[in-house]
Amino acid sequence: MNGREVFTTRVKLRWEPTDDLRVMLTGNYIDGSTDFGRPLVRLDPSANFRGNATLPASVYLRPGIEVGLNNQEVNNERFTGTEYAGGGATLKAEWDFADHTLVSITSWDKFTLDDFFDSDELSVAPTFDQNQIGTFRSEQWTQELRLLSPNNSVFRYTLGAFFADTQFERPFQRGPVPGALNGYAVANWSATSGSRQYSAFGQLELEPIDGTTFIGGLRVQQEEVEYTFLDIAAANRFFSGNAEDTAFTYRIGARQEFTDDLMGFVNYATGYKGQTYDLTTGFNANRAAAGPIRPETAGSLEIGLRTQFFDRRLTINATYFDATYQDLQAQTIEILPDGTSNFRLTNVGEITTKGVELEAAAALGDLNLAFAATYLDAIVNDFPVAQCFPGQTVQQGCVSPGPGQPTRQNLSGTRPAQTPEWRLSGTLNWTPPIGSSGLSGLVQAAWNYQTDLNYSANLDPELFQPGFHVVNLALGVRGEDRKFEIAAFVNNLFDEQYFAGFANRFGDFGNRQATAGILPRDFRRYGGIRASFNF
Repeated sequence: MNGREVFTTRVKLRWEPTDDLRVMLTGNYIDGSTDFGRPLVRLDPSANFRGNATLPASVYLRPGIEVGLNNQEVNNERFTGTEYAGGGATLKAEWDFADHTLVSITSWDKFTLDDFFDSDELSVAPTFDQNQIGTFRSEQWTQELRLLSPNNSVFRYTLGAFFADTQFERPFQRGPVPGALNGYAVANWSATSGSRQYSAFGQLELEPIDGTTFIGGLRVQQEEVEYTFLDIAAANRFFSGNAEDTAFTYRIGARQEFTDDLMGFVNYATGYKGQTYDLTTGFNANRAAAGPIRPETAGSLEIGLRTQFFDRRLTINATYFDATYQDLQAQTIEILPDGTSNFRLTNVGEITTKGVELEAAAALGDLNLAFAATYLDAIVNDFPVAQCFPGQTVQQGCVSPGPGQPTRQNLSGTRPAQTPEWRLSGTLNWTPPIGSSGLSGLVQAAWNYQTDLNYSANLDPELFQPGFHVVNLALGVRGEDRKFEIAAFVNNLFDEQYFAGFANRFGDFGNRQATAGILPRDFRRYGGIRASFNF
């Protein structure tokens, strides 16, 4: 469960026909598969599947499955996972002329992923036997041109243009398989989407005195988006549409090099993420009439110091950041009345994030140490019509604005999903020589810690993850010039349990508590031997 197999390959071809012209062709290919399962970790003992009295836990749970936080067993009847393949190529050419450099970057990528999901996630055939299959297909072409000024002058600049054409296809089916006595949440549709981006940009740097640099940049871009949606399950209803938008973003900043080992900077930049369409199950005339999801915009401030001490053996960096996002595009989970969940894309009003990042690294001969810390203060400033979480009551803030209107909650003033207040990490890498053999010992340790978070955009308490820390350790030997490395490792040394996510299956179990966990690779302690060779 939750395993993967993957094959990747890359190839590079470099050609320099003259001293002034350099050409690099890069190709890549990937082919792989994953399998997936979500074991039940919390379950009301009285919960019947789909509220059906003939399907209590004694029927839908395979013998040996014990629901709880330690459960790593699933009860799928059908394959759940993905199969994917893709590849691409990039051609980069650089031409030096008249103290300038002209850069051209052309890229092409194509990717296909087939996804399979046992959507009832239980062995309850033939009463219920749900399955879903779908495919993602994408293809993208890009072209970028850049003109770089000489890098050793007081006034430096970069001018450029960019074009991208991206196409997506998504056929999707969900429902009972032949022979099933009941079905629910039937879906059968096919969607396409396309986007084209045209942009021009420039950045200027002015260094009036040594060590003092002022920076300014501007980008203008036009985006065109289009879509089609064929709802086969709804008598082949067909929708299509298109939209376009033009946006300006900019960056201003200053950098001061006080000494060779001390530098400070301040930057302010705006950002833009173009409009798009929410082409998912449930797309209908109302969604079509509403038009695309609005563009996401951002403004961010950064102030930082970069320092080095003791002949650059100690590095300490600090950064303060403050960013505000308007109309944040976020994926939420829509729970239908029958308990089915659909992924939905929506705008989340306004979010502010600010905090401090600290980084430190020490090189002490054969011993290298590193530490990083991030403090994040994040708040949803404006999200008055958020979706309620499954089972949320009026007392918990879930209200209806009127007859026939969907329920909602006001999440203004709350913390956004997946934003822990603290993240801490530390690493140790010690490679003492082993006599005069040319070999080195290898001792590696890594520690990661984060405070609690909620995985749900609607702050579902069932999707709450307490803070946790994970320690990884490796011992081994390294060859001369790092030609090889062999090490025994143990990940999650102290067997600290945590989850990469949760799924609330409240509606699937007759409106009773039923929560599934998404297990990370190091959900429990595991170890092995790894080897690498360089030639």
